[in-house]
Amino acid sequence: MKPRIPHVERVVETAKDPGAAARSRLAASWRRSLDHHGLDPGRRDDVHRISETEFSERRERAENIRRIATPKLDNLYQLVGSSGCGVLLTDADGVVLDVRVSDADRSVFEAWGLAPGSDWSEASEGTNGIGTCIAENRRVIIHQDEHFHARNTGMSCIDAPVFGPEGDLIGALDVSSARADQTEAINRLIAAQVAHTARQIETDCFRAAFADARIIVADDSDTDQAMLLAVDGDDLVIGATRGARLNFGLGLSGPVRAVPASDLVGRDEGPTGFEKAERAAVIRALSRTDGNISQAARALGVGRATLYRRMKRLGIGEKLT
Repeated sequence: MKPRIPHVERVVETAKDPGAAARSRLAASWRRSLDHHGLDPGRRDDVHRISETEFSERRERAENIRRIATPKLDNLYQLVGSSGCGVLLTDADGVVLDVRVSDADRSVFEAWGLAPGSDWSEASEGTNGIGTCIAENRRVIIHQDEHFHARNTGMSCIDAPVFGPEGDLIGALDVSSARADQTEAINRLIAAQVAHTARQIETDCFRAAFADARIIVADDSDTDQAMLLAVDGDDLVIGATRGARLNFGLGLSGPVRAVPASDLVGRDEGPTGFEKAERAAVIRALSRTDGNISQAARALGVGRATLYRRMKRLGIGEKLT
């Protein structure tokens, strides 16, 4: 860990530089922490933890995302846990809801405040992986002395936002390490898996919210966010993930305007053409189920009859199954 006073002086000097925030996102976050939130980078008291009553209420409100995220958190932990990392899921306010950490590392994580009920919002902890990810709605890596508080400079945090079925931020997925030998190169490798896992959680939350709708995959490439549309029986778009909203101008959050899916299907501007993506998704589902229509329909979240209609519209014949 770097000496406390030099870090504090560097943070304050950078945050007060009138041009630093325009040049660096990190400097902008330090400035928010110092000026907007009124925090002291030399603060020594522990990370704030909410009451047991409030924690129970928050976990209950987040029950759906926690249930959907549980297997994804377990899988991510299997990948990073052996290297001394922990996996955390927070709500939209930066309060930790769930943690995956080894028994050997648990006391260290507790001491750092990386525990259920801890408040890692920027307003509470200044620049940090969870809080800054939520404040800026983007993937971040906050490595050691990039943290605002000097007492947090021994850890590295890799985060990705998780957006809900209506495009609103519902939480952050975090991998943290308090190992002194954690490198920035390792952080970048972990960041790709964190983003992928957050995308899986977002996709599953969206499919669960629109379980009775036809789901169109707008883009199957490895983007930061899921690109899905939910379409009703009248072929009207009734839901869209954050990524699809941004791509098709459907509004960042809230109910989407009722637009015919046919107005979007068939766009051929590059990799986001719906018809190509939907056809590829159907063919993959049929291939994975050895042509079993019922199983493929379940995998796609639609009924058997609906899948037959889609196959006909997309020009997918029985011989391809």
